[in-house]
Amino acid sequence: MIFGYQARTTDGHQRTGTIDAPSAESAVQALQRQNLVVVSLKSAAEGRSILDRFAARFHFIKQRDVALLARQLSTLFDAKVPVIRTFQTVIGESAANPLRVHLSGVLDDVQGGTSMSQAMAKHPQVFSAFFVSMVHAGEESGKLDEVFAFLADYLERSYQTTTKVRNALIYPAFIFLAFIGVMVFMLTNVIPKVSAIIVESGQALPIYTRIIIGVSNFFTNFGVLILLFVIALLFFLWRYLKTSDGIRLKARVEISIPVIGNLYKKLYLSRIADNLQTLVAGGIPIVRSLEITSDVVGNVIYRDIVCGIPAWECSC
Repeated sequence: MIFGYQARTTDGHQRTGTIDAPSAESAVQALQRQNLVVVSLKSAAEGRSILDRFAARFHFIKQRDVALLARQLSTLFDAKVPVIRTFQTVIGESAANPLRVHLSGVLDDVQGGTSMSQAMAKHPQVFSAFFVSMVHAGEESGKLDEVFAFLADYLERSYQTTTKVRNALIYPAFIFLAFIGVMVFMLTNVIPKVSAIIVESGQALPIYTRIIIGVSNFFTNFGVLILLFVIALLFFLWRYLKTSDGIRLKARVEISIPVIGNLYKKLYLSRIADNLQTLVAGGIPIVRSLEITSDVVGNVIYRDIVCGIPAWECSC
């Protein structure tokens, strides 16, 4: 079992960390042999806060945290640190609470005799099929330090690419939302006041002016119903996008939107090339590399292409 401890040295300095021991008594004895006075001792399970469990349950894991983890594992394995001690170290140093919870589960499985790749495969929220396959290849070749270095480089590149695409989309999205907000404000606040003055003047109004006033009156009188309709529409759209047809429609729309579609195409092509380069360099056979890449590319149309399904046979 893994225990987290707080202790004091003989000269009064405070020390915290983790220790692997079969029981709490054994952990205390081991710490005492290191001339430490134990202040508190908790098992890893007890030490998990409600926030830790909540975050782990809902998978609040950042890609850059996984990249940092891969970099730490690469450094420790390169220094010939044993597997169990390596995980104890990264668990103690991990600042990402949900990641620490998953790592504790991996460590428990490894201590029980499970291979590292099999233990990681039990946590797909953190370790993708791509990640697990690379670790498995590293276990077979005995080059875990190189594999984790590859993974760290790959995840960092992937994070930077995704961030660039996201930043490129923020401005158009902001402009669109601002436009919608201004239109709603004009239709529900400004135009009703102006239209009242125009109507009182008794002048004949052009057709376009009457249309705008009519739309404004509609929004003013039925604003609550419109809001409820929009919420219901978004809810059903969200549910539909979870279905296989919805996923395929979303994938097609992503790469078909002018300007934005080209960004997505470049993102997916970059992801495919980067995945294949990393997998093949890690010693994964090309056929298996293609299978793994198809699962993590993030777009079903490109997934079908990587799997070898001709584009004209895809139901898209």
